[in-house]
Amino acid sequence: MRIVFMGASDLGWECCRTLFEMEQEIVGIFSIPKEFRISWAVKPIKNVRFKSFEDLAQEHNVPLIYVTRKMSDPVYQEALRRLQPDILIVIGWYYMVPRALRELAPLGAVGVHASLLPKYRGGAPLVWAIINGETQTGVSFFHFADGVDDGDLIGQANFDIAFEDDISDVVFKASTASVQLVCDYVPLLGAGKAPRIPQDHSLATVMPQRKPEDGLIVWHSKSGLQVYNWIRAQTRPYPGAFTYLGQEKVTIWKARVSDVSCEDNAIPGTIVVNVPGAPGTFGVCCADGRILRVHEVGLVDGAVMSGAEFVATRAISTGTVLGAAEGK
Repeated sequence: MRIVFMGASDLGWECCRTLFEMEQEIVGIFSIPKEFRISWAVKPIKNVRFKSFEDLAQEHNVPLIYVTRKMSDPVYQEALRRLQPDILIVIGWYYMVPRALRELAPLGAVGVHASLLPKYRGGAPLVWAIINGETQTGVSFFHFADGVDDGDLIGQANFDIAFEDDISDVVFKASTASVQLVCDYVPLLGAGKAPRIPQDHSLATVMPQRKPEDGLIVWHSKSGLQVYNWIRAQTRPYPGAFTYLGQEKVTIWKARVSDVSCEDNAIPGTIVVNVPGAPGTFGVCCADGRILRVHEVGLVDGAVMSGAEFVATRAISTGTVLGAAEGK
């Protein structure tokens, strides 16, 4: 089975490497540069999970084609015609694959989406799952169709999201599960024996794409648990959840919700310098009156420090309020 692989992330790279190890016939690789344009963003966006496929392409002597125009551009159709694929395997990709390209492969296009479809179709499914406090999610191997993540299912694998997990932990679990789906089902696709199960569209949920500026913490409307989920969903390798101290942007990389309550008259976003039983941190009052312990923050210049270091270097006292900067 002649495979053209499309990928532009660490997950895609792992799956592509696995296919080579399985001695699958990959005849070409399509990728996307680290910074690229996409329809929902005004400016070029940066792929924080980018991984180059140059090494795999060179090692296995297959052509590597970068997509720098719209996928509907005839140059990509012509490239696929030359490669004569039986199937397109699309993992860690950021564009819709047009029908005109899918139809150039007799078996169409298949790929991995990081949710248990039809739930969490669309953008950033793992981030949204953590934000929403999900305790379980998974990955789906499925056929591409004309809509967003709405094609027939081939196989799925689920895994737990522990309360302590942040996005890097969940990405690792999703990557491991995705590689296993590739191992299990690609040979069946080649043999014409893979399952093909229509999704129940009545159960679908569709999540919007996320941009770095969407990470602003809204202290006045979120409980301590909600802010904790917000932070752990967007921490490294993603741009991070953030707030402002006056006009200074402060990214919160690590925090934990506590059982300590704020003073009755404290407004959400109020800093508490000394949180009982939590050395090295500072606290922030949340909308439900609980204190969030902040363990690690990042500054615009790239500096990273503990919560205690941050309040010390800024000479912050209890009662200082975090929130949105003026004009933001």
